[in-house]
Amino acid sequence: MKTEKVFFSHDGGLDDYLCVMLLMSLPHVETLGIVVTEADCYIDPAIGATRKILDLMGGSQVPVAASTVRARNPFPRRLRRTSWQIDNLPILNARGEVLAPLVGEPGQHYLARVLSEQDQPVTFLETGPLTTLSEALKIAPEAASKVSRILWMGGALHVPGNVRPHEDANIDGSMEWNVYWDPEAAHAIWQTEIPVVLCPLDITNTVPLTEEFMALLAGQYEYKISDLAGQAYALVRHQPYYMWDVLTTAYLAWPELFTLREESVEIIPFGASQGRTKPSPDGKRVQVLDTVDTARLNANLAAAWKRN
Repeated sequence: MKTEKVFFSHDGGLDDYLCVMLLMSLPHVETLGIVVTEADCYIDPAIGATRKILDLMGGSQVPVAASTVRARNPFPRRLRRTSWQIDNLPILNARGEVLAPLVGEPGQHYLARVLSEQDQPVTFLETGPLTTLSEALKIAPEAASKVSRILWMGGALHVPGNVRPHEDANIDGSMEWNVYWDPEAAHAIWQTEIPVVLCPLDITNTVPLTEEFMALLAGQYEYKISDLAGQAYALVRHQPYYMWDVLTTAYLAWPELFTLREESVEIIPFGASQGRTKPSPDGKRVQVLDTVDTARLNANLAAAWKRN
């Protein structure tokens, strides 16, 4: 199988760490680097958890950088606390010294440099806001030609958004958090020629975290990685939870499980609908993940994490 080079950018939410675990389980994916944006997290524990998971998964060669970009519309603090919980799990703190390299330069500068150095275009996997990529392209505009596609968990096309009007003022609830965090940056990326594969709420709403999937993980808890996945997901079993970022990453792993459609989409950068991803004949033509074989997805995830 041909190796796919991927640069991963995430924002430190609980399922972002599960994405690191999935990426490190894929023999056909070479992860060039990881940058973390302080959006759905606090940056220090998010960086720590990411590096510790890389070590646990045998990915200590993958560098990790902290982006210094900031939000227009920050995530509520209550949504950011899982970064501390994951970083403090005993399974991630039994090894002592953390080996995965911590990059000394800001993540947006690191991303610009890594992309610019590539001989061939790479896949850019984003499971948080697009701000770090947007800033990297300002630093090195030529780096846009080194991105073959953006695979992004973001947006809500034909379903309501997940930013509630009671959580912020002067919004209409049509937007999804990864876009709303920085609508201008997402809008700027939309003006580029880089192809986009979008994983919106339309499909993630169909893939909740279920008791059946938790049972699959519980049935193989003697494997360290399954146990870690189960511990992570157990932190959110008190609420409805969906495989937002894991579903996006799973498209890299098993594209045959998905159907896609092409759609023209625009991003609203300002006003009460800022961050809305709106179907529009004048928008950017993107590929949209449409359906997924959930049973096979769950089985494949459990199999990927059945390892020590």
